[in-house]
Amino acid sequence: MKKQSYSCGLDAAVDVVGGKWKALILWALHDGSRRFGELRRAVPGISEKMLILQLREMEHFGLVHREVYHQVPPKVEYSLTDFGQSLNTALIPLGEWGEKHMKAIEAIPAA
Repeated sequence: MKKQSYSCGLDAAVDVVGGKWKALILWALHDGSRRFGELRRAVPGISEKMLILQLREMEHFGLVHREVYHQVPPKVEYSLTDFGQSLNTALIPLGEWGEKHMKAIEAIPAA
């Protein structure tokens, strides 16, 4: 997962947010905490197993906080830490770029 050293800031950032799902999970948590089922519905196409794996990695990196409520039935909520919120803020311009160029990107033939 985490490298010992990085060649530049982008290398470090990509290590933390790399992969298909993490940025989408970050965005799903943008407006506040969510339960697991809510997150799964907010990130179309992600499997339960993959969501669990990604949330664990994001918790390990300090991006996501997992709050367990000891009640019956058990309740678990996920929210962004300040560190995760700062990464989400940094990703906003990338999302805006994607929105602006989405039609051109969709028109690129599959490899």
